[in-house]
Formats: sequence, C-alpha cells, structure tokens
Amino acid sequence: MVNQQRLQKQIKNWQDESTVYLNEMKDLIKNIEETKQLIVICYFTTSYQLSHQVDRVNYGIGSFHIQNLGTQSLMNPHIGIKITANIDFNLSGKYLYPNSKKTVRLSNAWERINEATDKKEIWLKPTQKESVDPGEILTFSNFQLKWEPTSTYAGTIQGFTYGNELPDGIHALNQINLNGTITDREEEEQTDEKK
Repeated sequence: MVNQQRLQKQIKNWQDESTVYLNEMKDLIKNIEETKQLIVICYFTTSYQLSHQVDRVNYGIGSFHIQNLGTQSLMNPHIGIKITANIDFNLSGKYLYPNSKKTVRLSNAWERINEATDKKEIWLKPTQKESVDPGEILTFSNFQLKWEPTSTYAGTIQGFTYGNELPDGIHALNQINLNGTITDREEEEQTDEKK
C-alpha cells in the first residue's frame, strides 16, 4: 500500500512538472508569434541597348522585385511605377486590364489597376498571388522600356510597394535613371578629327 501511495504521488509530481513545462513552452511559442516582423524590400534589375543616335530606338528590359525578409506575410501586394521624363518612355509588360476579354490568364501576370491612358504612373497587382510570404520574392518580370530620342533626354523611373501592412508604401532601394545626348555623325567625326 505504501508503494502504491508513493507511486501515485510521484506520478502526480510528474504531471505537475509536465504541466509547468507545457505552460512554459506555450508562453515561448506565444512570444515567438508576437515578434513577427514585416521586413520588405523592393528593387529594380535592368539591362539596356542604347544607340544615342537620331532615329534609333533605345531598349531596356527590367524586372521589379518585392522580397520579404521578415517573419510576417505582406497581404494584397501591389506596386506603383512612376515615370518622370522629358521624352516619352514607353513601358509595357506582362499585365492585363480589369476589363480584359481574355479568358485564359497568363501565369505570373499582373493586372493594371489605374487608367490605361496614364503613361506616367502604372499601378499593378498580381493576378495569382495574394501575399508575399516570409522568405519569398514576388517579381513583375521582363517589362520593356522603349524610347526614341531626338535630342538630349533625361528620365527617372521610381518603384513603390504597397500592401495591407504597408498602406503608405515603401520606395524601391534603387531607381532607373536614364539620360543621354544625341550627337550627329558629322559632329562626332569632326570631334574625332580634332583629337
């Protein structure tokens, strides 16, 4: 009888200890969940073919990346691309319009959410993605930039990322700056001869 009482007491002690440990683990898990952080960066990657001659078209191809470095998801991501230039930069890419009659959705496509007539600002949201999860990169890939300069030109393209957790948005880490001077072939040859 003594052994049975002692055994029951020992079992009760183990149960109490287990309950204490479980409560401590629950508190630790709760603290981990409370320390979720949203750390999002965005940036451009680009490549160009430039001619700097009259009647020659310049081309660029680029991508805009949203990278989640934090421990919390960014919900309902969308991006803004703002163009400031003294000439017309034509930006196109893999995006649809809300009233598009296409029944087949393109993979990794984006939807333009502002007026199509606005050539200075382009607002896009992904068609098949509602969040950027921790450790994930969401990309608006392979947009094309085209311009045909007739004289000296300068332009800047800025990018922004927004979402439920970023209502005021964040700026891209970099921006695209394009500028050049168009020279006449005869002027170039005269300059070369003077050297």
